[in-house]
Amino acid sequence: MENLTFHKKIQLNGVSFTSEEELLSFSKTTNSSVFSFLSDWFNTEDFVVVQTSGSTGKPKPIPLKKEHMINSAKATGAFFDLKENTTALLCLSTDYIAGKMMLVRALTLGWKIDIVEAASNPLEGVDTVYDFSAMVPLQLHNSLKDLHKVKKLIVGGGVVSSDLIEGIQNLSTEVFATYGMTETITHIAVKKLNNNVSLRGEMTKQSVGKEITSQMKFVRNDEYYKVLPNVQLSQDSRNCLVIDAPKVSTERIVTNDVVRLISDTEFEWLGRYDNVINSGGIKLHPEKIEEKLSKIISNRFFVIGISDKRLGEKLVLIIEGVTSSAVEKSLKTEVKSLKELSKYEIPKEIYFVDEFVETETKKIQRKKTLDLLKLL
Repeated sequence: MENLTFHKKIQLNGVSFTSEEELLSFSKTTNSSVFSFLSDWFNTEDFVVVQTSGSTGKPKPIPLKKEHMINSAKATGAFFDLKENTTALLCLSTDYIAGKMMLVRALTLGWKIDIVEAASNPLEGVDTVYDFSAMVPLQLHNSLKDLHKVKKLIVGGGVVSSDLIEGIQNLSTEVFATYGMTETITHIAVKKLNNNVSLRGEMTKQSVGKEITSQMKFVRNDEYYKVLPNVQLSQDSRNCLVIDAPKVSTERIVTNDVVRLISDTEFEWLGRYDNVINSGGIKLHPEKIEEKLSKIISNRFFVIGISDKRLGEKLVLIIEGVTSSAVEKSLKTEVKSLKELSKYEIPKEIYFVDEFVETETKKIQRKKTLDLLKLL
């Protein structure tokens, strides 16, 4: 493959470039990881080797076609209406696909992109207002007071908690959760998380004193992912999502994500198939249970199934941090009384660990954390 050209409007930390050599020379003095990726991007190969995060298995290198990465960048630009001269902030590590793709979007679409350290609070001390950025949930949580500095934000790499979703509702920034993986070259679907109220249903009549008034019911509509252009969805026998996206992958991708298809272009994510707990014949989706529990638990936590002679698997709750017996007792009472939980979704036991085991990209490794408790 011949060396790739780049959009002439691109700026990196405010600097413009007339050649690949200039861009490489500048990046070498700015960020070693960015320089390494751009060196691969401008070589004669038609692919780039990218490392998976390892959140659902052992980290592994996989080759991604540069043509597919360019197509992904164009799809994101079209979906979010991000044209040339878009100002963007790169605050993710370019060792992984999410950070690399921010660079590819800038190269392909002609963005003015600034690179800052992949810190937990990347907007602290930043004066510029950006059109677009990407973060992980922890960065979003720590950036709430500064989030007005970004107009559109995509969030990936983990589930956004209910508390965090509530915390962004009155902010001017448009925040979107993303669905995707390294194999799909980041996201192939997004859902809006805030200020997303839609009119749904019929007019309702309401009695106010002697007067009868009519009003349309306002309903938040943020539970469904919407796919980007040129993506087709289906399900396998496990009800897991199957993705046909020829613009970004030559192969059909069969995931381990259990979903409910809403339409040809929308789906609800229920959780990971390999996380599903079969407790006494009842299938439980940990991610949905965690969404409900997040209303009352502020620490990081997860639920998981452990072996049980009677049930086969029993649901337990693992919380990060240490606590007193009084707090633990109070929490058990609060969990049992949480109305959103069905009787099958109430954890049988609650355990605490000092610190969760994580991947390099700060994703929780559930089974390795469980091993710390020696419960299996």
